[in-house]
Amino acid sequence: MNRQQLVEQIFNKRSFLCVGLDTDIQKIPEFLQAEADGVFIFNKRIIDATAPHCIAYKPNLAFYESMGAKGIMAFEQTVAYIKKVYPTHFIIADAKRGDIGNTSSLYARTFFKEYDLDALTVAPYMGEDSVTPFLEYEGKWVILLALTSNKGSHDFQLTEDRNGERLFEKVIRRSAEWADEDRMMYVVGATQGKMFGEIRKLAPHHFLLVPGVGAQGGSLQEVCRYGMTADCGLIVNSSRGIIYAGHGTDFDLIAAQKAKELQAEMAAELDKISR
Repeated sequence: MNRQQLVEQIFNKRSFLCVGLDTDIQKIPEFLQAEADGVFIFNKRIIDATAPHCIAYKPNLAFYESMGAKGIMAFEQTVAYIKKVYPTHFIIADAKRGDIGNTSSLYARTFFKEYDLDALTVAPYMGEDSVTPFLEYEGKWVILLALTSNKGSHDFQLTEDRNGERLFEKVIRRSAEWADEDRMMYVVGATQGKMFGEIRKLAPHHFLLVPGVGAQGGSLQEVCRYGMTADCGLIVNSSRGIIYAGHGTDFDLIAAQKAKELQAEMAAELDKISR
């Protein structure tokens, strides 16, 4: 999915919601935990319930890898189902890969050729040659970690060099030389608030993947106030706040309601953009 198609989906659906499929076998409803395909059944029902209200899904690989081969199978089933039934939805693999070039090339092959996903989160710490292998796939997106929502982000990301440049600023400035806004996005946590204004000085047109709205306490309105662009420029993710909102047999209906509520807030924010 290219940038134009992504923007069209956002404005057609009046939503920039991404549903995070952080599916933990220990947290899904008890009646599904005993099922052989419990994780996939859970994901399928969540997807069917939320698809009208979102434009993207983001399975986090850690939740699937933690179950070994069975978990990877659930991940593959989930991806295949989205691609077959909801082909216009953007699929992000939240894997945070990044290593020396040769290893990154194999990571890129896994997610962009084998699974044929739209985007992958990538850690930039090892520099340009660890990121460029992911950029060799036409039509695929690299989503680079920039300023995250966790408390520990202050340990490194906000540290300054002798010239006063913070690490997250250096990451954005340097990586913008490797690819433009048609191929690269940045992860910026919703809890960073006004820092979105600083991000936009460096990346005025790039899409930002924004986790942290909902369960982590980030404000959608604040994110939009400082981070939204004329093309929206945001993909806002909610995981736990949607998929674990309900615990009974009607968990999917409750998830749908939570997604619908977020979508309505997003529609109101999109109405503020003159196009």
